[in-house]
Amino acid sequence: MRDIIDQADKSRIKRIPHLRQLYRDISKDLHEVEETLKLFTTSPNKIISEISNYLFQNTGKRIRPALLILCAKLRGYKGKEHIVMSSLVETIHTASLIHDDIIDNSEVRRGRESVHSRWGPNITVLLGDYLYIKTISQSLESKHRRIVQILTDISSKMIEGELDEYYVSWNLDLDENDYLNIIKKKTASLFSASCRIGGILGMASEEEENTLAEFGTNLGMTFQIVDDLLDYTGDENTMGKPVLSDLREGRITLPLIYTLNNDGKINRKRITNLLKRKELNTTSLDQILNIVRSNGALEYSKKKAQEYSFHSKALIHKMPPSIYRDALSLFPDYILKRNK
Repeated sequence: MRDIIDQADKSRIKRIPHLRQLYRDISKDLHEVEETLKLFTTSPNKIISEISNYLFQNTGKRIRPALLILCAKLRGYKGKEHIVMSSLVETIHTASLIHDDIIDNSEVRRGRESVHSRWGPNITVLLGDYLYIKTISQSLESKHRRIVQILTDISSKMIEGELDEYYVSWNLDLDENDYLNIIKKKTASLFSASCRIGGILGMASEEEENTLAEFGTNLGMTFQIVDDLLDYTGDENTMGKPVLSDLREGRITLPLIYTLNNDGKINRKRITNLLKRKELNTTSLDQILNIVRSNGALEYSKKKAQEYSFHSKALIHKMPPSIYRDALSLFPDYILKRNK
């Protein structure tokens, strides 16, 4: 595999933080989030309870709840509403993954059978809808009307991003700006909302709230570009899914967009002919992978992720110093260097 990490990155690799370091000062809060998620998904309906237990028994990274908690504490928040709101943003995220797997016909999620694969698309789409509606219902208990509106708006924006992505699947004319707009809706919007909600709970000023939201947006953009890059560079055992899973599902992401626009007519034609089949075999995937790895596409995508990462760092350092700002400032490096 081609090494896309430059020498400067290599010298810093040992200093990349672990999630334990980022979550050190909010571990109790995150434990309460887990308990709240269990309560949210408890239901007398056996199928809802069964699938919800399956979904939430694997805790995942919980990045969005952690961002909300840290942004709230950054501004001195002392209440308990941040636990509920963190649980709600994680539920929205989970609902989006459920629908995502149905659209992509994905069989694996986080190294396990996807809900779609295990229970079938009919039940799964209804469960995703249930989680979205349950989230909005729970949010109505908040005394902050703006938070209810944010969660409502963000749910529709994420679904819009999913629809946009599905609409342009297998479209080799997709340009970089359209790609960035899609991932901003689909991924970065929830990162941004998590940080903004934390700011609202912490009574941040309008300027501080906007800074936190923009920090979240740039962090989310970094996250998704790295995610798309890992589809070409990652390890199947580490990621819990095969390399080029996105491409198999027709997702045209930044490495391929760069390749199609910068690698000459011959390779563009080769890739176009291979992708016309839509059911790619191992030989076809290897050919595409070799082309993408040899033309600077991976380096370009990495650089684009770094730009968003560096911008997010600059934004969070506008906030007053504290242990919570220190933790937030570690997220850009963690996300940029993650391998799953």
